[in-house]
Amino acid sequence: MTVTRAFITVDVEPDCPPYLWTWRGIDEGMPKLRRLLDEEQVRATMFVTGQVARRSPDLIRQLIADGHELACHGDTHRRLSALDAGGRHREIADSTEVLRAHAEVVSFRAPNLDLPATSLPTLHALGYTVDSSEGRHKTLRARVGVVDGVLRVPVSVTSSTLRWPAALRDAVLGRLTDPAVVFVHPWEFVDWRQTTLRLDCRFKTGDLAIECVRDTIRFFRNRHAVFGTMRECATVLAAA
Repeated sequence: MTVTRAFITVDVEPDCPPYLWTWRGIDEGMPKLRRLLDEEQVRATMFVTGQVARRSPDLIRQLIADGHELACHGDTHRRLSALDAGGRHREIADSTEVLRAHAEVVSFRAPNLDLPATSLPTLHALGYTVDSSEGRHKTLRARVGVVDGVLRVPVSVTSSTLRWPAALRDAVLGRLTDPAVVFVHPWEFVDWRQTTLRLDCRFKTGDLAIECVRDTIRFFRNRHAVFGTMRECATVLAAA
């Protein structure tokens, strides 16, 4: 099946949690990514933590001005499955409040793609229409569908896949089905190659990672895929 719709998404969070918790990706990586997306004329969905929004409100305003969709990635990037029901609700509600002070927010992605199904009614009650907290690379059960009033749209591959050797990456991308959802993190655009981070967190990072995202965008574009935001995904799928 040829991919006709591609969605570039970004998990805007501190550096490589739970290993670092620094901010180089926000300060150094995001300007590179914003420039690339502008050059390629692609609007992305920015899944931002409440913590990032409080620390860097100017960045949030810039992302909105660039035309990207503002979406929610929890408040402090804690694993939601490690919290009780009250803690999960606070993580979602607190981040929702700070993000919606900037723009309408209707799309959600849990940190680490880890959302207990019992939290879907919470998302619905808080006005979310789209959730992208599952990964097809994690479970074959991940499917597009409406659950508890929320459209679930899983990511297609893990973020480090985009940094694989081109032939291998393109072979994987070429087997994706609609909708193709890929994601990256700002910290990937900082060069961590000489650090002791886990291999998948440090290989081909920095400017090399930026070029990998460019190549991914052009891979889809060369196959005539149309880019969109997760907010638009609900409309597109409803019309299909």
